[in-house]
Order: sequence, then structure tokens, then C-alpha cells
Amino acid sequence: MHAPAGLPTPVPLPYRKRVWTDLARIFSTVCNPFVTSLALFVILAAVRSRTTADFWVLLFNSAFFTSIGPMIYVFWLYATGRISDLDMSIRAERERVFVVFVIFFGLGTIDLWLIGAPAIITASMAGYAVSSLVVQWITRYWKISTHALGITAPLLALCVIDGTRPVPFLVLIPIVCWARVYLRAHTVLQVIAGVGLASISTLVVFRLFHVV
Repeated sequence: MHAPAGLPTPVPLPYRKRVWTDLARIFSTVCNPFVTSLALFVILAAVRSRTTADFWVLLFNSAFFTSIGPMIYVFWLYATGRISDLDMSIRAERERVFVVFVIFFGLGTIDLWLIGAPAIITASMAGYAVSSLVVQWITRYWKISTHALGITAPLLALCVIDGTRPVPFLVLIPIVCWARVYLRAHTVLQVIAGVGLASISTLVVFRLFHVV
């Protein structure tokens, strides 16, 4: 069936669906928790450092425990066939991996405290430790969305230190949640739970560290 002269050829429905799927995958990849945590600590280190050397010390000591170390660990698990995919789609795989994540984030919190890092940076690391511990427990029974958690926590942290300027970026939260549901990686309730856990853990830990 051809379109009338002068009109564009109709796009087949399967192709349109593939475009939405690709878009959802792009957002899922770009807003991966490893990437968003790295972006957060780059910003925090830049804002709170006094010198270039101070910036790199803060960035390395935070990024290693939240992004570099955990990412290397996950890639090693995947390369050796210990997990089925990089998203750890199988719930049983996630539970074991998150035990290691909790250790990474806990050690990172201690490390930042020992080097005298600014409270906002140490509190952010502690927030990741608390969230990962809760996620590890929840994963025994349910598959909460770490993507939803991973995009919400950094954005809330930025709002705490920079007021309303980061607010427009909060639109990324529903976009990432949509992507995870569209890809059938999570249910609506699972992404809402991820957002809720990130919000509660971030605000509670920040209050404990007297950041807010």
C-alpha cells in the first residue's frame, strides 16, 4: 500500500516500537547507577574542592568506591559467566552482588571520613551504603529498581547543595522509570519503590551528617 502523492510513507508500527525500545535502552544505559554516581561525585568534588589536587583526591576516593571498583567487579562477574547479563536481571544474582556493593560503599564512607572529605561527599557515600544494604535485603524477596534509585539519589543531593537550579533535571526521574518499565525490566511499583527508597535514605543520611 502506497501513500498518496505528496504525503510521507506511513511508518510500520513494528519500526515505531523499535524506536521507543532503542530510546528506552539509551536512557537506561546513560542513566546507569554507575554513571550517575560518578557524575554526582565529579560535581561534588568540583564544588567542594579548594585546589586542583584537592579535586582529584576527593574524586578518586569517591569514584573508586562507587563506580570504578563496583563496575570492574560486575564486568569480571559477567566475563567469567557468574551473572547472566550486566543488568543482573536474575534476582538471585543481584542479592549476592549487592553484598559486595555494600562493602564497597561502607569502605568508601570510612575512607572519606578518614581523609576529612566535606560532609556532603561523605554523606552521599553513606547514603549509597545504606541504600545498597536495604536493596540487598529487599532483593531476597523482590526486584526493586536500582536505576530509579540511582537517578533519584544524585539529583536530590544536587538539589540539597544547589537549591532550585538542578530542579529541571528532575524530569530524568520519570523518564528513567518509564524506560525501565517499557523494557519490562521492572514493574511500575518497583520503580516507584526505587524512587522512594532513594528519597528517604538520602534525606535521612544527610540529616544525620547535618547536611540539611
